[in-house]
Amino acid sequence: MTRLQSICVFCGSRRGTDPALADVAADLGRTLADNGITLVYGAGGVGLMDVVAQAALDAGGKVTGVMPRHLARKELLKEGLTELHIVDSMHDRKRVMFELSGAFVALPGGIGTLEETVEILSWRQIGIHDKPIVLLNAGGAWDHFEALMRDRVAAGFCAASDLELYEMVARVDLLLPALDAARPPKVQNFADWT
Repeated sequence: MTRLQSICVFCGSRRGTDPALADVAADLGRTLADNGITLVYGAGGVGLMDVVAQAALDAGGKVTGVMPRHLARKELLKEGLTELHIVDSMHDRKRVMFELSGAFVALPGGIGTLEETVEILSWRQIGIHDKPIVLLNAGGAWDHFEALMRDRVAAGFCAASDLELYEMVARVDLLLPALDAARPPKVQNFADWT
């Protein structure tokens, strides 16, 4: 049994071209519900966001959504959530999701998913938090990101320890053990960056 009570999931507002990713998202939603973990996510009723939330709800889990007011007006909002927070901005959305979550999982997605994932990694890098982060690398979805990170290390823009800010797992069944085993990162000394 995991020690985590809530996990924030970043994922696409589209389903992508690989139908297997919807199965992974549904498996993730069920896994969170089966383990008594509240899903915290962006409250969307479209794409992989909808799939993971609906699977958690169908399995009897708790789902907390956080939606900026301007997006809620566009009818992207998922109905039937356990808890819903309507906030003023995207910045507020990320802050509230951060405050409500004990860990972070990134499924595949587009620009928004990448932005949320990189921001939560940067916050961990500079010591704002030590909450675990796992990239769910289903179908190799995060392989290019990993290659980019290794390239940034080789180019001297990231420390090798930045590769330890996150874990990568290929399957949902490996997720909770990876989150439970995660250790706080080494907070870097800015003096070492010059």
